[in-house]
Amino acid sequence: MPPHLGLVCVTVSNDIKYRTITRKRLLEQSPETQQKLLDDIYRSNIQAFDNAMRYCEREGISLYRIPSSIFPFADDDLGRDLLASFAGTLARSGARARERNIRLVMHPDQFVVLSSDSAGVVANSVKILQMHADIMDLLGQPRTPWALLEIHGGKANRSDALVDNIARLPDAIRCRLGLENDEYAYSAEEIHDVCVRSGVPMVLDAHHHIVHEKLDSYDHPSVADMLAKARATWAVPEHQLVHISNGRTSFNDRQHADMIETMPASYAQAPWIEIEAKSKEDAIRALHEWRAAAAQ
Repeated sequence: MPPHLGLVCVTVSNDIKYRTITRKRLLEQSPETQQKLLDDIYRSNIQAFDNAMRYCEREGISLYRIPSSIFPFADDDLGRDLLASFAGTLARSGARARERNIRLVMHPDQFVVLSSDSAGVVANSVKILQMHADIMDLLGQPRTPWALLEIHGGKANRSDALVDNIARLPDAIRCRLGLENDEYAYSAEEIHDVCVRSGVPMVLDAHHHIVHEKLDSYDHPSVADMLAKARATWAVPEHQLVHISNGRTSFNDRQHADMIETMPASYAQAPWIEIEAKSKEDAIRALHEWRAAAAQ
C-alpha cells in the first residue's frame, strides 16, 4: 500500500484558513470584549477545522496537521475555560474526522523546549503541550502516538534532561509525544537515542537529516537506515510518521521549496508522510498525480 500523505495546517488557496489575534490587541480590550473576541475566533476556527476535514476527504488526504494556534490563548486562563465550553462541538468534529478516516496530529511551536536549562521555560513548555493534549482529548483522539504531538529536541547537549522531563509529563502528553530530528541541535542518531531512552517514537525528517549531515542525496544509505531505526521506536510500526521537504534554492537549503521534486526511495516503505512544502495542497496533488501515472 502506498504511503498516506499529510496536509500541514492551511492551504495556499482559501479552502482552509484560520483566524488569530495578537496578545497586544486582545489585552487592549475589556475582559468582556476579550471573551467575545476569543469566542468568535474559536467558533470560526472550529468551522475551519470542519472545512479542513471535508477538504481532506474530497482530496483523498488521510492525515491532517492541526495548527498549533487553532485556539489562541487556550494555554492561559483567558481561553482554557472557553475552550472547555466547546466540548460537545469538538467531540462531534473529532467524530467526523474519525468517520472520514483522517488521522490528526499537531506540531507545537518552537517555544516548547523540554530540554531547556531554565525551569521556567520547561514549565511553560509543559503548559503549551497540555493545551495541545486538551485539544486532542476534546476531539476524542486516543492517548497514543496515533494522535501525535511532535516536537524537536530543543536545547543541544541536554539529552539527559530531555529524557528526564519527558518521564515527568502527564500521560495525556507523554502517551502522544514524538520527537523529530533537526538540522542543528539533535541529529537523527541523537534524537533516536533519546527516543529509545524515553520510550517515545521518532519522527524522521529526511531533509533535516541531509542538511545536518551535509549529504548530497536522499538515497544516502543513512536515510534508509534511520527510517528503519525510527520505525522500531513505534509501538505500532504501521503508524510510523515521517516528514519530507525539499530545499528551496539548493539541495541542502534548509528553507522549504514550494513543491516536492525529490523523495527518498526508502520513503516508499513509510506508512505516513507529512508533506512540508510551501505550496501545501498543490504539492500533495502533484504527488498523487505522479503516483497515479507511475501505477499505470
